[in-house]
Amino acid sequence: MTEAQKTIHQSISVKGNGLHTGQTGTLTFHPAPVDHGIKFRRVDLESKPIIEANIDFVVSTARGTTLGKDNVLIYTIEHVLAALTGLGIDNVLIDVDVEEIPIMDGSSRLFINALKEAGIKEMDADKDYLVITETIVHEIPSKKIKMIIEPADYFSIDVEIDYETEVLGYQNAQLNHLDDFEKEIAPCRTFVFLHELEFLLLNNLIKGGDLSNAIVFMNRQVSQEELDRLAMVFNKPTVKVKENGILNNLQLHFENEPARHKLLDVIGDLTLLGKPIKGKITAYRPGHQTNTEFARIIKDTLKV
Repeated sequence: MTEAQKTIHQSISVKGNGLHTGQTGTLTFHPAPVDHGIKFRRVDLESKPIIEANIDFVVSTARGTTLGKDNVLIYTIEHVLAALTGLGIDNVLIDVDVEEIPIMDGSSRLFINALKEAGIKEMDADKDYLVITETIVHEIPSKKIKMIIEPADYFSIDVEIDYETEVLGYQNAQLNHLDDFEKEIAPCRTFVFLHELEFLLLNNLIKGGDLSNAIVFMNRQVSQEELDRLAMVFNKPTVKVKENGILNNLQLHFENEPARHKLLDVIGDLTLLGKPIKGKITAYRPGHQTNTEFARIIKDTLKV
C-alpha cells in the first residue's frame, strides 16, 4: 500500500535560544511542494542561502549535528529533524534567522506541537522510501559502539546505552512504529553529566542552556558551595541533588528518558538520508558522530 507525501497547511514560527551560542532566534516552518524535501534557509543573511538536510552537508558532530554549505552553518538540527520524521513530514522549508536552531525544552516536543498546529496535509504524490535490502553494520569495538540496519516492512528502532556510571548505567529504549514517536519519544530531553557541563561552561560553549532544558547527572559528590554556584549560573534560587543522582530542576518523563533521547537523536540524524526508512535499526551506544557515519555508510552501500 502506498502512502502520500506530507507537508504542512500553513507557516508557523517558534522562538527560543540556541543551546551553545545563546542566540535568540526564530524558526519558521513553511509548506513546500512535492519532492522538495527538508531544507533550511538562513534568512538573516543577505543572499538567504539554503542548506538541504542532507548527510553530505554535515560538517561537525561536536555537541550536536551541524550542517554547512559555502561557509554558511546551521547548528543543532537533530531535534527538529526528528520531529519532522516523527510526524511523517517530507517537504518543508525552514527559515532560521540565527546560526543555531533553538534548543526549546531540549526535546522535539515543542516542534511537534507547532507543526501540528500548522496542520499536516497529504500531497498528490507517493512517499519515496529508502528500502533497506541488506543488513548493514557499523561497528567500533574499542568504543563498544555498534549500529545495525536490516530489512523490514516498516521503520523501527532499538537503542541501548551504558555509561557505566552509578547514576547512569545500562538503559534500553524501543520505538516499534513512528506513530508512537509523539507520545513515547518526542518529550525526552537532552542530558549532560556534571563534568561535561562544567567543561562547557568553562569554555563558554553553553550560553543558552538553563536547568529547564537538560537533565543534569551528578556523577560525583558536590559541595553546597558548588550547588550554589550552579544555581547562580542557571538563574535559580537553589538546586539540589535528588536521590537518583540528577539535579532537582525537573522531573523525568520516563525512567529511561536518556535512552529515549538517544533514540530521538538517531532518528534526527538519519533523517539526513533524505528519505523515510523502511528498515529495522539496532543501535548500541550511539552518538551524533556514529549516527552520521552510519548514515554515510547506508548511503554508500545502497547508492542513494
